[in-house]
Amino acid sequence: MAMIGTQEILLIFVVIVLLFGATKLPELARSMGRSMGEFKRGQFEVEKELNTMKGSATASNYEVALTRTQSMAKKMGIDIAGKSEDQLLAEIEKKLDKS
Repeated sequence: MAMIGTQEILLIFVVIVLLFGATKLPELARSMGRSMGEFKRGQFEVEKELNTMKGSATASNYEVALTRTQSMAKKMGIDIAGKSEDQLLAEIEKKLDKS
């Protein structure tokens, strides 16, 4: 496969100048720059949205992993870290008795 040489690049440039005219080239370059900027901005927004969705999916997976006892204790304001189901049930009963 042949590489593009200097002569081919020069020929392509001459054809572009003939097609668009020398006065249109700066305008064409400016519009290409704006298009690239818009593309990068859109790409950044999509990546930002995907990261936000990934974070919320992780949180919802955590909620699904909780048992019914754990989720009930959490809703009642009881700390569930490192406690067994029996301990959580006892704390729930204590809290309900106080009410």
